[in-house]
Amino acid sequence: MRIRPTMVSRRRLAQCMGLSALACLAATTPLLAAEEKQPVAIQFTFDRPLDSSIAPFIVAASRGLFGAQHLAVTFNQAAGSTEAIARVAKGDADLALVDLNELIRAHDKAEGTPAKAVFVLFNRSPYAIVARKSRGIHTLVDVDGKTVGVADSDLSIRLWPAVARQNGINAAHVKFFRMSAAVREPILSAGQVDAVTGFSYLSAVNLRDRGVPASDLVVLRYADFGCEAYGFAVIANPAFAASRPDAVKGFVRALIAGIHVTVKEPERAVDDVVGRMENGARDLELERLKTVLADNVLTAEVRRNGLGALDPIRLERSIDQIAEDYKFKKRPTAADIFDESFLPPVAGRLIN
Repeated sequence: MRIRPTMVSRRRLAQCMGLSALACLAATTPLLAAEEKQPVAIQFTFDRPLDSSIAPFIVAASRGLFGAQHLAVTFNQAAGSTEAIARVAKGDADLALVDLNELIRAHDKAEGTPAKAVFVLFNRSPYAIVARKSRGIHTLVDVDGKTVGVADSDLSIRLWPAVARQNGINAAHVKFFRMSAAVREPILSAGQVDAVTGFSYLSAVNLRDRGVPASDLVVLRYADFGCEAYGFAVIANPAFAASRPDAVKGFVRALIAGIHVTVKEPERAVDDVVGRMENGARDLELERLKTVLADNVLTAEVRRNGLGALDPIRLERSIDQIAEDYKFKKRPTAADIFDESFLPPVAGRLIN
């Protein structure tokens, strides 16, 4: 049978088109593979200036732990947890480190926020009253009748009503002196107040650095007097978490690895942090880091249950304590606040 020239031409054209398509596919396959290997960009916000309390994040960045999870993490700072939470809620940040108790309050506000915590860094909150023994304060009940300095942005004062009630202290007998955070430690060191509220790893360490003898200081940690509150936690923008769940999981894995390195080599971890600080004092930051690890991160609960998790029952109790100062319109539940699905199995979170 004779094949007409037009049919031959069509067949040859189809063969050429097929070969061209294969050539194009072969040419684009390396590009597609390269795109798949591109790291996921993450905008991460800290709620405060850099210090050694956030060493695990800096270690994870400087030691390539984020890179090993195919992540490109960029750090920035906000002026407090409220601003950091708002950035995540708006999508201006993918992840942030914030005070978990502020997140609980944010969930109840009119504008609300759908952000949830995905990793708890501080198993115990750093809230504390730092006092001078020379002013007659040795334990919590001794603040009765005393003057306590409170910074304008202080978060620990929000849970003082619950702590005072639990310890039989008449809150009306304690005089609070409002001031800016910049003069909190100078005012106490000068003896203008008897004590100050704040974070244990900030005020206490800073006061010793100012020359106040350690023997004259007492750190009254809320957690030692019945406060159930957790501390700082990583929160995630819900859209980012839904579209990039593997990136969030990878971030958590890298952070856990950063904690392990920090615990094992705190001196080297502090070097990583001080190298990024302006006028950072290595000895001061090393003392701060050791305080944070002992008091807030490596707790008995963490050693039992692993890094990053929380106890829902304890969280519910902490929400009850928040309610003694804050009137909820609609009280959030533990499930509203924390999403454990991004955590690795317990075996991958245990720490010696």
